Amino acid sequence: MKKEKKVSNPIQQNAEEKLESVSDAPKDVRRSLRRKEDKIVRKITISVLMIVLIIGGILVYNIYNYITSSLEPLNAKSDKKIEVVIPNGSSNKEIGEILEKDKVIKSGMVFNYYTKFNNLTGFQAGTYQFAASMALSEISKALKDGDVAEKEAQARITIPEGYDIDQIADVVAKKTSFSKNDFLTTISDNDFFQTLLTAYPNLLQSAAEATDVRYRLEGYLFPATYNYYENMTLKELVASMVAKTDSIMSKYYTQIKQKNLSVHEVLTLASLVEKEGVKEDDRKNIAQVFFNRIAADMPLQSDISILYSLGEHKEDVTIEDTQVDSPYNLYNNTGYGPGPFDNSSEQSIQAVLNPTANNYYYFVADMTTGKVYFSATYDEHLVNKEKYVDNR
Repeated sequence: MKKEKKVSNPIQQNAEEKLESVSDAPKDVRRSLRRKEDKIVRKITISVLMIVLIIGGILVYNIYNYITSSLEPLNAKSDKKIEVVIPNGSSNKEIGEILEKDKVIKSGMVFNYYTKFNNLTGFQAGTYQFAASMALSEISKALKDGDVAEKEAQARITIPEGYDIDQIADVVAKKTSFSKNDFLTTISDNDFFQTLLTAYPNLLQSAAEATDVRYRLEGYLFPATYNYYENMTLKELVASMVAKTDSIMSKYYTQIKQKNLSVHEVLTLASLVEKEGVKEDDRKNIAQVFFNRIAADMPLQSDISILYSLGEHKEDVTIEDTQVDSPYNLYNNTGYGPGPFDNSSEQSIQAVLNPTANNYYYFVADMTTGKVYFSATYDEHLVNKEKYVDNR
């Protein structure tokens, strides 16, 4: 039987014939064909890259214009006042969304990144009067300063440097309709603390991890003057104090981390330094004494810790007092103790973060002159104690 010849697809047959012709062509012809193909590939590649670059350039240009315009006032010609309410515990992202929603700024997202790049934290809750003509820098400053809408304050509450929570409660009770017990109950509310922790994690995380504390917010109510308004709650008042502390401490968070310290440890030592020294130089030396003793595993032996353990405010501490059973007793216990003993000034915080290098382990203060005398040995300390304390 005669075998039939298989007929290929015409297109396929044409392609095969071309391939055969190329493979049968001389080497110089093949090279020429490859060069032509390479040129075509390069042209296509360059064309695609140009298209990508053009599209990318347009995209970058549009993004740049959007960010630039968002950093500018939404409406430079509008001075119309817009009332903006910032709830307690609002994050920077949430504040940006509120400002965008109330048509004060163009982009809440850009506002959020603006505050991050400029390390702006500690924005305060309240009712503000903004305008679309305000720049982000103006709005941020107002939020940081707590420059709330003008309304008459019922009272101005001044918290002196070195006051502990018990003393602050007395001041609040005297200036407001709230009782001392109301204030202490609010301070001790764990759910309220968790709300503050969410709002200020950098400030309060180490406080949340502390054990045996009397008040978890001791040391975190910055000494300053606060306005108390009609219908203001105790939580709002306390939150404003914590927000103030965060605005102060935000400048030091990086430095604290670099020194392998926690915020809680810094504020604890600062609370001791606040009461132990008055002058800046003395405070820096005292701070180093505490660090020296901690490194040597020696108790800090600060009378401030004894008074806090006793819950008393008096001038003299007896030997019997130093035996009080309390985790805050730094005569019997080494280390930092549970936490701060009062609410310190920024100068004391700076002293702890930038102490003066020394080899001292002891110090006494002449209560009549306020001068502090330092010593490296216990014998030297006894001489100074007898001269400037016992015989005063």
